[in-house]
Amino acid sequence: MQPLPSRTYHDPLHGSITLTAQDPVESLLIQLIDTPEFQRLRRIRQLGTASLTFHGAEGSRFTHSLGVMHVARLAFDRLIQTYPQLLPYRALVLCGALLHDIGHGPYSHTGEDIFNSHHETWTRTILRESPRMRTLLDQFDPDLASQLEQVYLKTFELPIVSQLVSSQLDCDRLDYLLRDSYFTGASYGQLDLDRILMALDYDPQTQQLVVEQKGQAAIEHYLVVRYFMYAQIYNHPKNLASAWGLVQAFRRAKELLKEGKISADQTVRAWLFQTDGNLSLQDYLAADDIVFTYHLHLWQQSNDAILSNLCRRHLNRDLLKAMDITDLTAAQQQDCLAHSQKLVQAQGWDPNYYTGLQVALTRGYTLYQRGINLLTGQGLVEISEVSVLVQALIQPFRRAWIIYPLGIENDLKQIPVLQEQRQ
Repeated sequence: MQPLPSRTYHDPLHGSITLTAQDPVESLLIQLIDTPEFQRLRRIRQLGTASLTFHGAEGSRFTHSLGVMHVARLAFDRLIQTYPQLLPYRALVLCGALLHDIGHGPYSHTGEDIFNSHHETWTRTILRESPRMRTLLDQFDPDLASQLEQVYLKTFELPIVSQLVSSQLDCDRLDYLLRDSYFTGASYGQLDLDRILMALDYDPQTQQLVVEQKGQAAIEHYLVVRYFMYAQIYNHPKNLASAWGLVQAFRRAKELLKEGKISADQTVRAWLFQTDGNLSLQDYLAADDIVFTYHLHLWQQSNDAILSNLCRRHLNRDLLKAMDITDLTAAQQQDCLAHSQKLVQAQGWDPNYYTGLQVALTRGYTLYQRGINLLTGQGLVEISEVSVLVQALIQPFRRAWIIYPLGIENDLKQIPVLQEQRQ
């Protein structure tokens, strides 16, 4: 058997990411990357429908996953220089980082709303049941697959391993904040990655990931960046409107498929009609953005005016609008929705598909996975206890929008509760 060649990936964010085949762990990573299950991530956009708002947001889950592995390797290989006792966990950390998103389906997080699926569950299922991936993991270490599941469930015996993959300060967030900022052109999303990685440390007593006190400012900056990315990018009103419209398109398609009025292939049928997680692994892995977007192209020609219009709107970026009604009470928001439904119906649109209430809740800083602990002269101190800035980021924020077609905008603004809001 020919020796596996080393591999270099030229990443637009991190530069050259080289995996050395002579290193057993990195040889395993190369083989995992080459599986069809991982290559499928090339066909799933990292930010779902966000490219309709930010035209550069074309990056895939594949590039993000490589980036997370790269950041994890930088962080972990630096830590083992001081704490060589962590070396046996290198394969677990790097595989955990590389494969953490392998369960994502079409349109990423938007798809989870459409199909009521959960990528974390499917990540564990793929690692447990995919013959190709399971064979590679078992050949390296018979316990690796089960340990990865513990890492993803945050039950692994050594907390730092799970924390590097998923926590308030993990390699996943470090990469996606930098990457999403880069591809969307959001300059306030820049992080001082080198400074953050230099500040990471390990506490042998509690076995957890900690931050040196001198790195507090870099971590505060990271948390502020995360706040602004959610407020200005992930929950951008155009993003929410485009995602909402896509949900309606597939909802309509499902109803028409039940009635036999449109056609779809086996994969799309299986996804739309799954119940209680009965989707097979084969059908799950057969799905990606291309498969579902192809069906949107087909359904543009449907005799059903609603489905045809919704598909055309998505494909041609003729998006529904979103009006911020966060400051209204819950009762006023429902009143606004009722008025919008009447206006939509008066224009000849079906209010069940062309207007709705979209709510986005962004959690503030929490003690998820033990929070972020600073290593001080007095021992470990949770960062929110010493940082006024982090204390201000604890409060979650909720925003609400009314989704509607452009043709009713002027009339919608005349609704009494909206006029009162502007006064």
